[in-house]
Amino acid sequence: MLFNSLAFLLFFPIVTILYFVLPHKYRWAWLLFASCFFYMFFKPIYIFILFFTIIIDYYAGIWIEQAQGIKRKQFLAYSLIANIGVLAIFKYYNFINGNIDGLATLFGFHNPIPYLSILLPVGLSFHTFQAMSYTIEVYRGNRKAETHFGIYSLYVMFYPQLVAGPIERPQNILHQFYEKHEINYERIVSGLRLMLLGFFKKVVIADRMALVVNQIYANQNEQNALTYIIAAYLFTFQIYCDFSGYSDIARGSARVMGFELMLNFNMPYIATSIKDFWSRWHISLSTWFRDYLYIPLGGNRVKTSFRLYFNLFVVFLISGLWHGANWTFIIWGSLHGSYLVLAMLREKYLPFKINNPLITIFNWLWTFHLVVLTWIFFRATSVKEAIHIIKTIFSNFSTSLHQYIAGKPVLLGLGKYGISEIILIICGGILLLFAEYIFTQSKVKKIFYQYHWIRFMIYFVLLYSIVFLGFFGETQFIYFQF
Repeated sequence: MLFNSLAFLLFFPIVTILYFVLPHKYRWAWLLFASCFFYMFFKPIYIFILFFTIIIDYYAGIWIEQAQGIKRKQFLAYSLIANIGVLAIFKYYNFINGNIDGLATLFGFHNPIPYLSILLPVGLSFHTFQAMSYTIEVYRGNRKAETHFGIYSLYVMFYPQLVAGPIERPQNILHQFYEKHEINYERIVSGLRLMLLGFFKKVVIADRMALVVNQIYANQNEQNALTYIIAAYLFTFQIYCDFSGYSDIARGSARVMGFELMLNFNMPYIATSIKDFWSRWHISLSTWFRDYLYIPLGGNRVKTSFRLYFNLFVVFLISGLWHGANWTFIIWGSLHGSYLVLAMLREKYLPFKINNPLITIFNWLWTFHLVVLTWIFFRATSVKEAIHIIKTIFSNFSTSLHQYIAGKPVLLGLGKYGISEIILIICGGILLLFAEYIFTQSKVKKIFYQYHWIRFMIYFVLLYSIVFLGFFGETQFIYFQF
């Protein structure tokens, strides 16, 4: 079920109202049933994949806790193999087979391995990583094994964050399913406000930007440097508003019922370094890789700088692969890993720091455009397409700009979307980011909570924009494919 669908407008109030009406001891069962129903809206049969991993990880957690010595590692390995195996089959099998096929053709051989005609289950990488975090934490002794099968199932399937995160840790969410949540006016208003912001991001900004971006990428032969630059900037804001919008709706809908999910985005586009960017973007995933891959590889405790850089690069390489079975995602992750390694080398051999506002602005612009460049690979359907776009931007920009200034029709590739509409969409995205920044400042937040008319004016503007300016095509969230 999509958050931006009419079905969810019915689903959410019914589930929430009945959650509070039911006695506390039955609430977990109601939420589990609702979560199954929510997931089965996409493709019902794929819920059995979830059941398969839930059963394995539930018993693996109990056996890990009870076992001693090498047995504990074996049970953990069984759990990880089952989860990674499901990912490998549904997400990476055809990708690996396609690369084998290419190598075989290159050397004059025939690849006899058949392809699988299967669809990728929605949100597979998200709930798989959440399940793995549970067995790893039990193995490390940071969490007792969950003996209530229903509660553990709900941990994996909790509908607000089932499909696209945040990727929760058992320490944060499992105990909340045992707590009795009473109706709390301030918490409900806070949750609904967060959902309102999320819907605004998705249907007013992200989906309207998607119309232009899709038009440009679907008509490659009609594009030039200017239209590709427009697409690059628009997609940069589109993916942020799309994904953070989902996270806001997820956190808000959970908060209304009394559950607190982790913050997944913290204004990433104001970052002044790539390291800063990754402390703000998809926080639940970046911390997952830090805790379960980077630190086990040695983290910062390694003896040589080369090993440190290697660990960092490998983490981002795998992070790219996590996002999708395509070389474009691998290059996207590799670029971010390279950025971080180069930044660490610069700090090591040129350890200067100047506290100057102009330097800060330069660092922000530099970081932002490094990120924009990587999003071109993320959005492109192939490496060839991404390289073509980048080449066109850098080789054709001055010519396209001069033609535009001279009044020549260089923006025909935008189709029915004129430059005035593009500027309006960009301004909407910038205003949203500005508003997010303003409302994190304590003095402004105080004014927001002190004056009711300011709050209701903002609520009205957001709601009005959603109803009259939103795009209601029930478009899927970008990260559902992961």
